[in-house]
Amino acid sequence: MQNKKTIITYGTYDMLHKGHMRLLERAKALGDYLIVGVTDENYDRSRGKLNVVESTKKRVKAIEALDFVDKVIVETHKNQKAEDMVKYDVDIFAIGDDWVGAFDYLNKYTHVEYLARTEGISSTQLRSENFDRIKMGLVGLGRDTQAFIDESKFVSSLNVNRIYSDDFLKVKAFTKDNVTIKYGHDNYDEFLDTPIQAVYIDTALEEHYTFISKALKAGKHVLCENPIALNKGELKELLSLAKKENKLLLSAVKTAFLPAFNQLLKELDSGVIGEIKEVRATRTSLYKEKDYSQKFIGQGATNILSAYPSLLMNKVLGKSKKISFFDQIEDGYDINNLIVTEHKGGALGISNVAVGMKSEGDAVISGTKGYIYIPAPWWLTKKFEVRFEDSHKTLNFNYEFEGCGLRYMIAEFGSLIQRGKGKSKMLTPSDIVGINRVLLEYNEKRSPKKAKKTKKEEK
Repeated sequence: MQNKKTIITYGTYDMLHKGHMRLLERAKALGDYLIVGVTDENYDRSRGKLNVVESTKKRVKAIEALDFVDKVIVETHKNQKAEDMVKYDVDIFAIGDDWVGAFDYLNKYTHVEYLARTEGISSTQLRSENFDRIKMGLVGLGRDTQAFIDESKFVSSLNVNRIYSDDFLKVKAFTKDNVTIKYGHDNYDEFLDTPIQAVYIDTALEEHYTFISKALKAGKHVLCENPIALNKGELKELLSLAKKENKLLLSAVKTAFLPAFNQLLKELDSGVIGEIKEVRATRTSLYKEKDYSQKFIGQGATNILSAYPSLLMNKVLGKSKKISFFDQIEDGYDINNLIVTEHKGGALGISNVAVGMKSEGDAVISGTKGYIYIPAPWWLTKKFEVRFEDSHKTLNFNYEFEGCGLRYMIAEFGSLIQRGKGKSKMLTPSDIVGINRVLLEYNEKRSPKKAKKTKKEEK
């Protein structure tokens, strides 16, 4: 049809409702051929939309089922609208009138038409009517406790207002000065016997196993700072317990949930840099300058920091076949550890973690066609570059985020609970096992007697 008029529109279309339907019908009435762009969940999160309930796949299927929609595409980045106007020779871009003026810049590509919204209904309203807010409690007064409270305010699916610590005076002082946390407990069993449905654990590493086990048995979903256990037997036990109790157990490695990090993985999956041969990543911190306790620092660089580069290695190269450690011990703990992992096809992962020295915290993923550079601090991924032999072909990706990045992890945790999902695609149980394999093997290497005892107990 040579003279057909093409219309395009975009939206999230979470929990498809009559307001969406009417807007799409009005858009189709403007022409002959309607293209609908459904925003990808990763792109939504990069724009601050943290409370979307349904997956991209489910939302796409819902729009495809509408007989008046001719084509469905997925919107993945900021500049795509302008690109699509040219690509599909669009005559009219239609969008809701709550965006009046925001897309006037697209008039140079096509005509922009703002359509009236249906009053009295929205996805936000439907989410509030169909999903109760998840009551959540905090375990421990750790280094990220206040940051977690602040970031959770941006996730409407959660209500955090309760905390536990065995230090009664600290709990009392914290709840007195904190307007969000109304209830404090110094008895863990009493804390778990409250109406909370989920807990976030940020305590000493050796306490994680006990706190997680009790919480799961009490029927609570668990988000815990990594590592969730310090030996293989305990990790396996906790993951099995979560599955048995039908509860979510998620490791709080926030990098895994950042929009830019997930876009990075998509670019790698496309084969943009060819076959990946090597990944290098550094994560160091001078904790002594930050006034952290000596007990915390004494856990060692590998236990505290290796989850971050291990996440990158595991996601990019897959499961490691062999691990070698080159550590520097001081005062009984590793202040630095150069970790080399060998993977399928001979690919290498080279991780450098340290609590007693400082290095550039960047990462490089090397392939047969080019490489990806992630500037420091790479674990707070906001941008990355795809570089080639010809520097003129460099591709730049930028995904700025608000706050310290915790809200994306918290949003995923809340969304999974609301949807009744037992695992996250961004950080699966297999991923958790993979990223903890390094520190678990290192702990066995450092304490062989304890490791043998644990294996015997498992039998």
